[in-house]
Amino acid sequence: MNTVFERFALAGKVALVTGAAQGLGAETAHTLAMAGAKVMVSDLQLEQAQATAERIRAAGGEALAMRHDVTDEAQWQQVVAATVEAFGGLDVLVNNAGIEKMALFTEASVEDFRLMHEINVTGVFLGIKHAARVMRPGAAAGKGGSIINLSSVAGLVGMPALGGYCSSKGAVRLMSKAAAVEFARLGYGVRVNSIHPAIIKTDMGVNVVRGFVAIGLAPDEASADAYAESLHPLGYGQPQDVSSAVLFLASEASRWSTGSEIVIDGGACAC
Repeated sequence: MNTVFERFALAGKVALVTGAAQGLGAETAHTLAMAGAKVMVSDLQLEQAQATAERIRAAGGEALAMRHDVTDEAQWQQVVAATVEAFGGLDVLVNNAGIEKMALFTEASVEDFRLMHEINVTGVFLGIKHAARVMRPGAAAGKGGSIINLSSVAGLVGMPALGGYCSSKGAVRLMSKAAAVEFARLGYGVRVNSIHPAIIKTDMGVNVVRGFVAIGLAPDEASADAYAESLHPLGYGQPQDVSSAVLFLASEASRWSTGSEIVIDGGACAC
């Protein structure tokens, strides 16, 4: 039987992480690489993605970077094919790329609503589709794998000024479950799970706090920050709290987990 450390190791695995130029994506790419995976860092911001890959290489990991618009199906095909060609396979996909735009329902624009769904939902759909195509038996990678979709606690509970974001992340939650059941029934050997973080102090998390002020839900940034932190009994989370959950789902330690939702929220949803 493998030791506990071997069950979490990713030596010999290949991972693709979208939206990995900064924030949770960059931390996740680094974590997977330090666990032994070869990592393709993809992002619309190529220079920042290359910087993430360079930091991984400087730390002793193996990584490459590609420009990637997750709403473009042709680019998904190119990035997946390039990952398989460069590293010899694809075992883990982390659908991390996403955006968040705050607005009250009465003030929200259709354009912003559609853009969130195009990136947060269509982007995840395309990732699931093209990763599974190469992971399933007889395909270019053909060893099965793990697809990890970043949803949010906003995909589990309603939040003010985040209606469009909530609906997009709720869609990611149920799409993950549907793919998990389908791939299991078809014998693909591809597991699909979702992760649901609460507010993490990345740039996106800071923007949420500022958004509470801009929309009139808090009088100033200090009050908004105190309110947001109070929603989490354990306080704010850190990027590594989320990347640790990704590592679990990427590894053999989670071999019997599919269609699951892992909530990383400092107790927010328990209140």
